[in-house]
Amino acid sequence: MSSLPENTPLPEVSPSCSYSIWLAVVVYQAAGVKASDPACCTKPFIYVPTKGIARGVESTDLSGWWFPFPGVCLIEDFVTEDEEREMVQIMDQDEWRLSQSGRRKQDFGPKVNFKKHKIKVGGFTGLPKFSKVLWERMKAHTVLEGFLPVEQCNLDYNSDRGSAIDSHFDDSWLWGERLVSLNLLSDTVLTMTSSSTDSLQLFSGNVKGEPNGIPIMNGNQSSHLNNAQCALQDSAALGGTQTTQVPCTEVEVAISLPRRSLVVLYGDARYSWKHAIYRQHIKKRRVCSTFRELSEEFMAGGAKEKLGQMLLEIALDFQGKSV
Repeated sequence: MSSLPENTPLPEVSPSCSYSIWLAVVVYQAAGVKASDPACCTKPFIYVPTKGIARGVESTDLSGWWFPFPGVCLIEDFVTEDEEREMVQIMDQDEWRLSQSGRRKQDFGPKVNFKKHKIKVGGFTGLPKFSKVLWERMKAHTVLEGFLPVEQCNLDYNSDRGSAIDSHFDDSWLWGERLVSLNLLSDTVLTMTSSSTDSLQLFSGNVKGEPNGIPIMNGNQSSHLNNAQCALQDSAALGGTQTTQVPCTEVEVAISLPRRSLVVLYGDARYSWKHAIYRQHIKKRRVCSTFRELSEEFMAGGAKEKLGQMLLEIALDFQGKSV
């Protein structure tokens, strides 16, 4: 597990609490998060993967409040320790190129000018051989049904280099809805923020028949509704539930990524919320492999269908070298 400052108190949580939630609580306690502090305008929430919601951090003014957070699927232990070790060894045999914000990278995909919407296929030889077994394993999960990876980006983070990645949206011209990332070598936290000027509706209170008063959400259900609308739709079934509103720009959702886990962002989490890896959440070396699919414009029936088909044929040959 990621190292923590000395004397960090471990949180008291239910024995049934998942490891990913426990990790997020530890991270916030170590950071000394206090939403009640007048100087702190960030409202911290922790994503609960088994229920598809973001809940307020305990011991803050947000404790007991929650809101639906669709568009995230977290699969723990997606690879074994032996597979992890073998994959990283293979990556380290190839060149790591310096990237931004203290990261190093390896790209397996076409050269793209996103501003000018131009693609160069030359030099693209496909995804690496070891990724074929990962793709085959992805197919077993409903959320990744029909997923055809056309690009893989390996990123190497290290605390010695101050590695991080700023809050951002991924491109949506070339890349499709689902972003798939495999987290290797250490735990970390994916932080979600919003630049929307809208308000977000929070819920509190118990719901009869549901554990902890929180309705279980379908983690595989894709939704393009914004979270406030989703919450309003669900509120009809939450008789007696209290509500309040907060500015979207003040909300921060921590998604814990355990070592060897796979996370899929889609729907709202892909298009309405920016994602980042903060510097303080890189405690030691972390390697991440992110897989992307093509947008509808490059798929069957799209304006650039032929180019998309060419890219897929190259990618899924799994004989690639980093470019």
